[in-house]
Amino acid sequence: MDTAPSVAQQLNRHCQCITVDHQRLANALGRQGDPLAMNGLLSTHPHLFADSAVFISAQQQVAMTRTISAIERVVAMPAWQARVLAQAGPAAQVATAARGMFLGYDFHLGADGPRLIEINTNAGGALLNVALREAQIACCDEVTRALNAEPDAGRAAALVTMFRNEWRLARGAAPMGAVAIVDDAPAEQYLYPEFERFAALLQAGGIDAFVADASELVLREGALWHGERRVDFVYNRVTDFAFEEPRHAALAEAWRRDLAVISPHPRAHALYADKRNLVLLTDAAELSALGVDADTQADLLAGIPRTVLVSPGNADDLWTERKQWFFKPASGYASKAAYRGDKLTRGKWEEITAAVSSGENAYVAQALVPPSERQLQVSGEARALKVDIRNYVYDGQVQLLSARLYQGQTTNFRTPGGGFAAVFTVGEPL
Repeated sequence: MDTAPSVAQQLNRHCQCITVDHQRLANALGRQGDPLAMNGLLSTHPHLFADSAVFISAQQQVAMTRTISAIERVVAMPAWQARVLAQAGPAAQVATAARGMFLGYDFHLGADGPRLIEINTNAGGALLNVALREAQIACCDEVTRALNAEPDAGRAAALVTMFRNEWRLARGAAPMGAVAIVDDAPAEQYLYPEFERFAALLQAGGIDAFVADASELVLREGALWHGERRVDFVYNRVTDFAFEEPRHAALAEAWRRDLAVISPHPRAHALYADKRNLVLLTDAAELSALGVDADTQADLLAGIPRTVLVSPGNADDLWTERKQWFFKPASGYASKAAYRGDKLTRGKWEEITAAVSSGENAYVAQALVPPSERQLQVSGEARALKVDIRNYVYDGQVQLLSARLYQGQTTNFRTPGGGFAAVFTVGEPL
């Protein structure tokens, strides 16, 4: 543990500078989509972007990358895949060469270093954060150095390359047809503006792309269609991760029969994002049984808070010790039905344990790692906003770092002064 505040800690406490040039942000978003929609986006999403950046140290960045690399090594192991797929549903058993786009490794910056809170397989915000990064201006020498060390050119193009690579892995040299960016009632989703911008970005890259409701997809003539457009690639944003809902029947069948390349996909969710995986990743005996080497085990146990499966056998102890834990459903997302132990009521706990006992739902308890804070002035008032750090990862490589600033139990994009924030690595390099 550091005995003195790092440069990053000092900046997070004392730097009150606005690092976002709003005109540059408007220009960057305009290049991704309709420039006239920019004012509407900021009006309808007033807390989507924070005006200030978040600072991390080089040591913190290296520690996060080490944890990510350790998990990627484990997920590549046949023994791991056999173990976690055995607890997954039929959709996860379908094999694919597509890696799965937009993994989100989310960390809290704990007192002893970054700790992985969860992994998401359809993490939103990557393209919006590319624009936000392009709009940053230097407020001090540390930020100037960080901006010079991490040039922004090519980040959006790299996302297009990722789509092409997923297609190549699954289809080889075959020509790539239309890409459907799908969700349920997409126009009603908070990040719908990003869907539109992805369509525009892909179109600018020479790829036919459009946004569609997942329920409007149909199968005919041995292919997936939306109206009169044949769909070759689905950028999947639905949160029915196993395609079990009736409205996703066409998507499920296309996945099962390999009628379209779908990414992210159910297999990636089972391999990475099922919260029960965190139980295995923080259990030394289980890791040894799977054949995980000692160095990888050390990285996992250092970088992921201890996680246990809630069961009738440990329910009483977990309730007694609840202030030390954070509880979340195994298949949850966006912090839905997740509870910090000190905020958990007895009635809600009984609902959780009843669902666990009946087999209706699985819950995990993760050792509580409170988020770090970013001290800011918001409308002239001093505020301490909580910080999550997201690593966008593809094929084992970190593409982009972003922070989310918020108040309350979980990230919410409703906090004045909060929202997505750029991340700068500052201080002496390792």
